[in-house]
Amino acid sequence: MPVVLVVDDDDLFRELLCTSVARHGHKAVGAASLAEARRALAKLEVDLVYLDVRLPDGSGIEALEQLRAGQDPPEVIIVTGQGDPDGAELALRCGAWDYIEKPASVDRMTLPMLRALAYRGEKRRRRAPSLTQDSGIIGKSQRLAACMAQAGMAAASGVDVFITGETGTGKEIFARAIHAAGGHAKGPFVVVDCTTLPGTLAESVLFGHERGSFTGADRKQAGLIEQADGGTLFLDEVGELPLGIQVKFLRVLQERSYRPVGGGQVCKSDFHLVAATNRDLSAMAERGEFRHDLLYRLGAFRLELPPLRDREGDIAALLEWRLAAMAAREDDPGPAPSPEFLELLLSHHWPGNVRELLQTIDMSLVAALGEQVLLPQHLPLELRVRLLRGRVASRADAALPAQGLPAAPPAPPSTASTAAALRPWREHRARILERTEHE
Repeated sequence: MPVVLVVDDDDLFRELLCTSVARHGHKAVGAASLAEARRALAKLEVDLVYLDVRLPDGSGIEALEQLRAGQDPPEVIIVTGQGDPDGAELALRCGAWDYIEKPASVDRMTLPMLRALAYRGEKRRRRAPSLTQDSGIIGKSQRLAACMAQAGMAAASGVDVFITGETGTGKEIFARAIHAAGGHAKGPFVVVDCTTLPGTLAESVLFGHERGSFTGADRKQAGLIEQADGGTLFLDEVGELPLGIQVKFLRVLQERSYRPVGGGQVCKSDFHLVAATNRDLSAMAERGEFRHDLLYRLGAFRLELPPLRDREGDIAALLEWRLAAMAAREDDPGPAPSPEFLELLLSHHWPGNVRELLQTIDMSLVAALGEQVLLPQHLPLELRVRLLRGRVASRADAALPAQGLPAAPPAPPSTASTAAALRPWREHRARILERTEHE
């Protein structure tokens, strides 16, 4: 029996809607606040949520993203007494099934529920398995779990996939996982690094060439598109694809056919496309640096990977995984991380994301060779300096008065005396920096 959770602080409305839900043969559960809703969601496997926008302990719109996180989130219908166009748009973008304004008829309230539950049931019958950690994707956060579920759907559907995310978030790992779980898994996984495509030979690299088609073409050469036949073509950093190639590649995507350089015959290639970028292609298209039509064609299925700083709990999981992997490879348990070591990892912003974290762990293991415990001192010096400077700056900011003007400071020393006082410290710092650079 489907379970429907009605979250509304209007007691009469909540009871009437629960009664209507029960009449359709579903189990209805009421909640008057977000706190009550979270307790119900923790105990029950809820299929659909009616969610009021204004609740005593928060906004339903703001809670929507959290409700929709995870591998099998409930469908959500937003209900509000005060419609707002911006709120309606945000609700749909966050995954709401519908947005209903009060007052509404019984049919207007229940018809979206029936359709959403029918859709959910069909989706479960045809469910594509979510990617697992066997694919090399490590983490336990809700944000990552949602991405893995989406990637599993993309793999099962076979549609072209466009992965976006900051540098180091794991775009190629996700691309390989989608390939391994999809219908082209038995074929090759061909990587096109668009940042290294040679300008004059990019067309030849992608489409191949016939013998004698240009100076130096002493033999026929298969291009990467031909090599990807029956498998997956991964366009890494697609934003760097030369403009002159983009229009030709658009035709390849539309028809899955191409013509080698110097060739007269059109060739076919059955490949699954996965493209990735860390750039804002929409902004590039507005500036004329990327074709709008190619951008639309790439965006059949978009997968946005979250930065590591937004993946709660995954830093510790990645540390545990990396240490276990290194221990297995070296046949040595290796050092265990101290609480202080983990605390520093958790406090860093990680602009380089997973790639930066793993590199930092590896460097720390080298520094701790032969020791039993990983300490903050084993972290790279530059990272420790950045973290220390940030901590000191934060404390200095916190020490400033919150309101009003500070008391008049004592008269500052003269410029000459200040410089003289700081000179020994500056000279000492310069010697330390010079020594560490040589080392």
